[in-house]
Amino acid sequence: MVQRPEFRIKEIGGNSATSIHTFLAGQWSVILVRIAILLCAFAVYAGTAYASSASGSGDPISEDKNTQDKVVYLSFDDGPGNHTREVLDILRKEKVLATFFVLGEQAERYPELIRGLVEDGHALGNHTFNHQYKQLYSDFKVFWKQIKQTEEVLERITGFRPNLVRAPGGTYGHFDQSYFDLLQLGGYTVMDWNVDSGDSKRKGVPAKEILSNSTKVPAGARSVIVLMHDGGAHAETVKALPGIIKYYRDHGYRFDTIKSTDQPVQFRVHPDGKYKARKAPGKAWIAEHVEANATLWLASKKLKVEVGLAAATLQPGEFRMEGQRIMVPLRTFMKKFGGSTRWDSETRTAIAVWKERTIHADSVSGTLTTTGAIETGVVQSQGGTIWVPLRELLEQMGLRVNSLTSNEAEWAVKAGNSRSISAMNSIFKYKMI
Repeated sequence: MVQRPEFRIKEIGGNSATSIHTFLAGQWSVILVRIAILLCAFAVYAGTAYASSASGSGDPISEDKNTQDKVVYLSFDDGPGNHTREVLDILRKEKVLATFFVLGEQAERYPELIRGLVEDGHALGNHTFNHQYKQLYSDFKVFWKQIKQTEEVLERITGFRPNLVRAPGGTYGHFDQSYFDLLQLGGYTVMDWNVDSGDSKRKGVPAKEILSNSTKVPAGARSVIVLMHDGGAHAETVKALPGIIKYYRDHGYRFDTIKSTDQPVQFRVHPDGKYKARKAPGKAWIAEHVEANATLWLASKKLKVEVGLAAATLQPGEFRMEGQRIMVPLRTFMKKFGGSTRWDSETRTAIAVWKERTIHADSVSGTLTTTGAIETGVVQSQGGTIWVPLRELLEQMGLRVNSLTSNEAEWAVKAGNSRSISAMNSIFKYKMI
């Protein structure tokens, strides 16, 4: 999202003894300079606005500026599978981001698809390991074990742990209040949906019916989460997807990814109490597993980076803190700021392009380079994802860190073409970048 900071022009003081001709000349110079600055600012704003919106910046839109905002979250369950690649191709062509709730066993089977969806900027959610209702809903400990099992698989593949969860079959009729409470206590956000495509109601649901179901927006809803599937036999969902995207685009919705910080959309607990006999875990188990797990997320902060007038936010888990370095995934970071990245398999080098800069991240030697500038031993490769230190990456982009601040919720980094003394003091204070 592009931030719109208040634009101020510092007044230039004049000498009262200056002749009228010099005075007028000086005033005209100031006016012309102001006009030039404003034109440049507008041009930069237009360019960065396009780059940020196209790359799916994660910043929330403030209510006072977007009271009429309508957003749709396309979500896909049970993958990665037979049709995930086709779904990704369509989303890439349409320049739309989505959220994938994946199964651990499928992620192990298709790690390259997991890497692909993350590299394209899509969000990753946890859908348990094997989707077996009887196991998952017999005992919360089993559900928890599968969440952790899938989480570990995804960390091996991507380098981060998603704390966004969707229950197989949805929470209605499966969760009692203890499931909700314990997952929240453990630092997870459980997300259901409010529009069901119906693509899993029976075998072979035709694309026309899926399209119709997917566009039945609840009355008054301005935020829509559409449930679809990319695993198993869902070729008809692929056929319906372009029409679904067109419908929401034509009706003024913007597309976004679901984040763990979003307000949860959850079904109510089933009134029949189907699982009343199900035993809740004991206090000792909860303290050892659930409460201890919460520190993975509660100790984390968001990372907000501003480059000129463009800004993007990386959620906890989407970046890493290593000693005194902030590490970011290269492809994801560049995409958020309108850059591009490709992989050279022969040299095992990621090549990023941002404006006139070409940056090489060599996973073998660990070097991060542009013409005439080399940073050694900084590049890391984990699970097919290239990680680089934020400060070094910004410098390779021709930028300098102008400020680094921190509060309980986030790190905030501002970068530009110059660095002030106050910026140096800020960086020295935190020693994190």
